Parts: sequence; structure tokens; C-alpha cells
Amino acid sequence: MKTGIIETKKGFFEITVAINGEKKELSVKNDESLLDALRRHGWKGTKKGCDTGDCGSCAVLLNGRPVLGCLAPAVTAHEGEITTIEGLGSVRAPHPLQVAFVEAGAVQCGFCIPGMILSSKHLLDRTPNPTEAEIRKALDGNLCRCTGYVKQVEAVKAAAQKLRGKGKRARA
Repeated sequence: MKTGIIETKKGFFEITVAINGEKKELSVKNDESLLDALRRHGWKGTKKGCDTGDCGSCAVLLNGRPVLGCLAPAVTAHEGEITTIEGLGSVRAPHPLQVAFVEAGAVQCGFCIPGMILSSKHLLDRTPNPTEAEIRKALDGNLCRCTGYVKQVEAVKAAAQKLRGKGKRARA
């Protein structure tokens, strides 16, 4: 168990995290997943799909890396930085990845999209000009039941091009 975690009552712990850039103190259950803790505290964009780590719908970025929220114990996020889909962009100011997914027609039912977009962000933060193979590998852990992934790959390519054109400011 990480240092600084305080047990507040039997089975509950107070953790300190930065969620989408805001410092928060969350009360989490000893055996609670990061997914369930985030949803219980109001971040509903993180989806609960399979709850077994197979679909990627629950992916969030923890310290800049994608993690499956359904498998990660919430207490392991203590003193970490979490980015959920809500922290990437807004309706009025969407992130270039969000725009690209909509423009490419990559969003159908939308259930898998938060995990796909966050996995794509992680890829583009590390690899600004990815190959199709690199994109497919980055999206490999994200199950989409509606598509054949062609439009999602196109969306990531388009977003990569937009982000390269706008510089680092667009990556926020």
C-alpha cells in the first residue's frame, strides 16, 4: 500500500489524486476498482463494459499511461494524475482527437470511444506520426462491436496530422 493513504473507516481509504488537472481527495473502498471509484465520484465518461479487462471501454490515463480502470485498484492511483475523457476536451472546445473521430464517422454507439480516444492520445503523445500498424497496436485492447476499426484508424491518422500542424498547444 502506498504511503500517505489513510484508512477513514473499516474498508475505506482517503486517496489524493489529480483528476483532469484538479486535485481531489476521494474516499475509496479497499477492494474498489478505479473505474467504480471514478464513476461513483461523478466521472461517468469512463464506461463499464466487460468488467474483466477485455474490452478497453474503461481505459483512463494514469500518470500519462493507459490503464484499464476495471482492473486497477483505486488505491493504486493515490498521488497520481488521472485523465478521463471528460478531461480531454469539451463540447465547446473538443480535443483534435474527438473532432477527428466524429469527422471520420468513427463514433457509432460511442461506448468504446472514451477508451479508444485515450489510448490514441497516449500513442500520439509518444509517436506524433504513427504508422497504421502502430495505430492498430495502440487500439488493440479496445473492443468495438459496431465497426471494423477502419474509421477509428483514419481518425487517429487525421488527428495526428492536425496535432503536428498545430504544435504542442493542441495536446493539452
